[in-house]
Amino acid sequence: MARDSFLPSRRGVLAAASGTLTALLAGALAPTSASAAPAPAAGASARSVSQAFAFLDAKFDEYGSGDALRVPRSYTGGFFETPTWTFVSSFAYDDALMIIAWLARGRPDDIRRATVLGDTLLYAQAHDPIGDGRTRASYQPDSFTTLTGRLDIGSPAAYTGNQAWVGMAFAHLYARTRQQRFLDGALREADWIHEHTFDGTRAPYGYTGGRTADDQPNTYKATEHNIDTGAFFTMLAQLTGEQVWRSRAGVAYAFVDAMRDPAGGHLWTGTDPDGVTTNRTPIPEDVQTWSYLATLDHRYSSCVDWVVRNLAADDAGVSGVSFSDTDVSKVWLEGTAHTALALRARGTKGDVPRAKDLLWNIEQAQITTPVGDGRGIPAASSDGLDSGFGDLYYASLHTGATAWFLLAALGSNPFRLPH
Repeated sequence: MARDSFLPSRRGVLAAASGTLTALLAGALAPTSASAAPAPAAGASARSVSQAFAFLDAKFDEYGSGDALRVPRSYTGGFFETPTWTFVSSFAYDDALMIIAWLARGRPDDIRRATVLGDTLLYAQAHDPIGDGRTRASYQPDSFTTLTGRLDIGSPAAYTGNQAWVGMAFAHLYARTRQQRFLDGALREADWIHEHTFDGTRAPYGYTGGRTADDQPNTYKATEHNIDTGAFFTMLAQLTGEQVWRSRAGVAYAFVDAMRDPAGGHLWTGTDPDGVTTNRTPIPEDVQTWSYLATLDHRYSSCVDWVVRNLAADDAGVSGVSFSDTDVSKVWLEGTAHTALALRARGTKGDVPRAKDLLWNIEQAQITTPVGDGRGIPAASSDGLDSGFGDLYYASLHTGATAWFLLAALGSNPFRLPH
């Protein structure tokens, strides 16, 4: 299997499909031809959810089985798989989402798989070449480890958001299993974030972007990373009873609040590398919906509405939302799931039907995408969706998009621990 010749960002690439052409978010989504999918008012079907879990299971078992430590590749098919080259990286962000999605359904085999993948990430953390509690942006599943302490790292970057997502996965595992090793791993991730990225000298204060692939500091502050960190530290406060984590979560959330643009009803992406100047281009989807999901604070309700109004996209027979205001010509399926879940969580007038419409559209992508298997969710509706951050998203099946679809379909908020 060929090695990866490049490494996209942690969220990778989107893919979608052809299918029933639907109205944009504001309207009813009615099928124009017969389909095995349910009517839009029903949202995702039970079969679609079952097939999506089967996709995650198959990806996890591609390079091992049973209790063998392993990571799944994040992208399959299309741009990322040709007769001469296959992209095999496993992004830690995607792996964390898979763990949380399995735990959300919670069947015995789901919990077993989540535990094995969690133990794999613990192994990566414990055997990292630097050994300071970090995990890396991606690993290579075709030769991840020989269990002799050697890791095959794909991207050695240590982004703050990635650390927080792995930490949240550990926190969910501890909350479900009460296995102390997962709480210990979460605390190591949290200590790394605070020790290496906390910026209390350049207002607005918060957490910076982590470390680059060559272990240099990312000096910008990202709204997304601070949402992730705030949610993660809040979980630790709940699990440990230590108020220092709630205080640190407050710092992260204060940065998020500082990025609000009340006039525009949205959040800015963060700061420039000086840590002070607001970065106003592009305006991404994820920070809008994640701010609401992480906090359930009415101050961020307008951000969800901003996504619905400004990022609506319709392409290849699928309607949803795009990645940012840079390019709304294609649908970002992961972001469409974020939006569906945020609407379900908010539950104001019209939110639940709109969320069901979005889930129905994601199911259409699952069924009709040209590179699909009827199970996985593609990253984008067509190749070449421009994120605005230097990444392109492609119509390839994606573990992260599939996991987000499942979380949205189940109504399970990954930023909050179950009661």
